[in-house]
Amino acid sequence: MTASRPDAPTSLREQVYVELRERIIEAEYPAGTRLVEREIADELRVSRVPVREAMQRLESEGFLSVQPRRGAVVTDFGPEDAAHLFDVRENLEGLAARLAARHASPEELRELEELLARARRAAESGRLREAVAFNADFHRAVVELSGNPLLVDLMAPLDSRLRRLFRLTSAQSDGEPMCGAHEQLYEAVHDRDEAAAESLARAHVAATRTSALRTLENRWNQAG
Repeated sequence: MTASRPDAPTSLREQVYVELRERIIEAEYPAGTRLVEREIADELRVSRVPVREAMQRLESEGFLSVQPRRGAVVTDFGPEDAAHLFDVRENLEGLAARLAARHASPEELRELEELLARARRAAESGRLREAVAFNADFHRAVVELSGNPLLVDLMAPLDSRLRRLFRLTSAQSDGEPMCGAHEQLYEAVHDRDEAAAESLARAHVAATRTSALRTLENRWNQAG
């Protein structure tokens, strides 16, 4: 299991969407960047139709906004956006951890443990971006281990926003404390301790919230 993009696009429309979304998440298109449909189509060597459809989807997901006389512009991700996201995360990920402790199979637990090991190795060797990617995979895996398709569907639209948030705030964070929190959560899930798993998941989200909001607020103050 490796840290990777969470989906494997098949259709041309999906490929264009994923490419543009990843460029925004990775800050190749920073906030305020104007995206021109014709230029992107020429660069990707596709027609303008899949580009237009991808940009419409990104607008609906909050990555782009259409502004008068400027067209499609990459949105910023500020403290208020992060606060709203964390409000939802704390409740849904707490529930996911409780259900994962109830339903995860031994094989699934081994895969989760391997993710943790990879994240730990990346953090200890200073490969922070890789550690952040593995840690994002860990969050996604816990949700999938809940065994609740509705919960998985509810979390899916948040995944890209979470990855963008992690990318924006990881440069000033240390990957090792995050690994430690995930290892504690893994132990609770492994031990089938539902109450502890939910409590640890909520506490981890709350701690991450404090750090991320501080980083974003500093960033906004410097920009202002």
